[in-house]
Amino acid sequence: QVQLVESGGGLVQPGGSLRLSCAASGFTFSRYAMYWYRQAPGKEREWVAGIGGAGVTKSYADSVQGRFTISRDNAKNTVHLQMNSLKPEDTAVYYCKAQGPSAYWGQGTQVTVSS
Repeated sequence: QVQLVESGGGLVQPGGSLRLSCAASGFTFSRYAMYWYRQAPGKEREWVAGIGGAGVTKSYADSVQGRFTISRDNAKNTVHLQMNSLKPEDTAVYYCKAQGPSAYWGQGTQVTVSS
């Protein structure tokens, strides 16, 4: 049974940091590229960051470049998103996605940036 379980969301003040995690099971993790997406209220889901199966290739949306860092630990089947210098516009539900022979989504974790 495939599972992607996000954690680490919460309420943080502008300028603060959060580290999201996504724990994967039920598939060969290292064969899958991993992505983070987010969806703010009333908006479409948007891509945030991606990382290749080996953890070498990384890419970021312009809106988070230089503030967010994606990483993965293939020994632990986890992917992380370190988010620094958070802004109110980063408020959204954050989802992880596994993309390989199939595509899988997690259930999301809420991030709220507010003073």
